[in-house]
Amino acid sequence: MAIKDANKQYIKFDTAVQVLKYEVLKRIAEKEFDGTLEKEKLNIAKEIVDDLKPNVRCCIYKERAIVEERMKLALGGHENRENMIEVIDIACDECPVNRFIVTDACRGCLAKKCRDSCNFGAISFDNRKCKIDYEKCKECGKCKEVCPYNAIAEVKRPCMRACIPKALSYDVDSKKAVIDDSKCIQCGACVVDCPFGAIMDKSYLVDVIRLLKDEKKVFAIVAPAISSQFNHSKIGKVITAIKKLGFEDVFEAALGADLVAVHECNEFKEKDELDFMTTSCCPAFVSYIEKNYPELKECISNTVSPMVAMARLIKSQNKDVKTVFIGPCIAKKTEAKRNEVSGDVDYVLTFEELLALLDSRNIKIDECEESDTKHGSFYGRLFARSGGVTESVKHLIDSEGIKVDFRPILGDGIKDCDIKLRLAKLKRAQGNFLEGMACKGGCINGPGSLNHDIKNSKEVDKYGELSSSEKIKDTLADIKFEDLNLSKNE
Repeated sequence: MAIKDANKQYIKFDTAVQVLKYEVLKRIAEKEFDGTLEKEKLNIAKEIVDDLKPNVRCCIYKERAIVEERMKLALGGHENRENMIEVIDIACDECPVNRFIVTDACRGCLAKKCRDSCNFGAISFDNRKCKIDYEKCKECGKCKEVCPYNAIAEVKRPCMRACIPKALSYDVDSKKAVIDDSKCIQCGACVVDCPFGAIMDKSYLVDVIRLLKDEKKVFAIVAPAISSQFNHSKIGKVITAIKKLGFEDVFEAALGADLVAVHECNEFKEKDELDFMTTSCCPAFVSYIEKNYPELKECISNTVSPMVAMARLIKSQNKDVKTVFIGPCIAKKTEAKRNEVSGDVDYVLTFEELLALLDSRNIKIDECEESDTKHGSFYGRLFARSGGVTESVKHLIDSEGIKVDFRPILGDGIKDCDIKLRLAKLKRAQGNFLEGMACKGGCINGPGSLNHDIKNSKEVDKYGELSSSEKIKDTLADIKFEDLNLSKNE
C-alpha cells in the first residue's frame, strides 16, 4: 500500500529534521500495522533516501546509515541505556569545539583591545590578524565584548547552548556530542535545537501498535496542548481520529489536571504559611530540582501529574486496561517509568508520533466526525501553558474562600526556574508557591510538538473557553475520586 500523507500536508513543521523523523516513524508504523516490519524494515532507509544525490551529507550511503540509526531509536533504542534521549554519533557533524573564533572582519587595529582585555595571554597577532591560543583561552568572552569590529564570533554548539543543565559536552577525540545522564533532565531542548538532527528520543510507537492490535482495551489520554497542534481541524475530530487507531476511548489530561489542582490546593493549604512549595506537573522541572537543588526536594508537591492522575482514574473504573499518554513531552516517557508512579501509565507518545500513526493508517482528521471533548474544565485545560497551574490553584482558593497566604511565583523555562530556585535555596524567594515549567511558555512548546508557534498559547486559551465547565468543582461533581490516591507512592 502506498504511503499517503493524510494530515502532514496541513502541518507546518518547524524544521526539515522533524520531516525526516516523521518519515521514519510513519513507515515503521505502517509496516508494523501491516505485520511486515521485520521483513521490510531493512528497506526503509532506501525508501526515504531514494535520490542519487545526497541532500546534506557527503553521500546517500551516509544519509541512509543515519536513517537506520534513527530507526533503532524509533524501535526503542538501546536496552542498556535508561536515558530517553540519545546522540546519533554518525549524524553528529562534529561542530566546532572552540567557543570563540576570529573572523575575516578583524582589521589588526592599533588599539588591540582584544589582546589587552585577555587576562590569560591567549590573544596574539599574526600577519596583522588576531589569533586565539585555545590552550590558554578560558572562554570568558572579554575579547568579543571589546572588539570594535565585532570580529570575534561566539560559535557555541547549538546542543550545548540549548542545554541549561549542562548535560551536553563532547568527546575530546571524536568531537562527537556526549550526554551526561547524571545531569540530563530529559527536557529535550537539545533534540529541538540540533540542526543536524543528531539527537533523538526513543519511541514506544511499536509497543503501542502491538497493544492496539492485540485487541486489549487501551485508553488514550491527550494533553491539552493538543489544541495548538492540529489547527486545520476541530479538536473533536482529532479525538475521533485517535479512536480510529483502535483506542477504546480518549480522555483529556485536563480532567486529571482538575484533580491535581484540587489535591495540590489542599496540600498547599496544609503547609505552614512560611513554607515553600513547588509544582510537580513538569517531570523535567522535578528532575532539575532533584539533581541540582537536592535540599529543596522536600518542597516538591507530592501530588502526581495530570497524566498519572487521569491514568489512575481510568484504571480505578476499568479492570485490566492499558493507558497511553499522548502529549508534547519527552520527559513524560521517563516519568511513566519512575517507581512512585510505575504501572499507572503504560506508554507515552508525542504529538510527532501521533501524526505518524494517523498517517500510517491514512486516517484523515478532516473527514472524521466530532467526538465529545467535555472532560476538562476551563482551568484544567490551561495547564498546557505557563501560569495555568497557578491560575487553577488560585481559582480554587478564591472560589472556596480558603484563608491562606498564597504568593505564586512563575518559573517560565528551566533558565528562569533556576533563578527562582536559587533564591529559594537562599531563603529569598519572592513567594511561597513556585510553578515550574522546563519549556518556556509551558507544555505547548514541548520538544515533541509538531510546531512551536507563538500563537499556541492563545489556542490553548480558546480551547479552555470551549469547556462546558468553567469551575473545577463543576467538572468533578459527578466523578467519585475521594478514594483515588493522588499522591506519589513511597
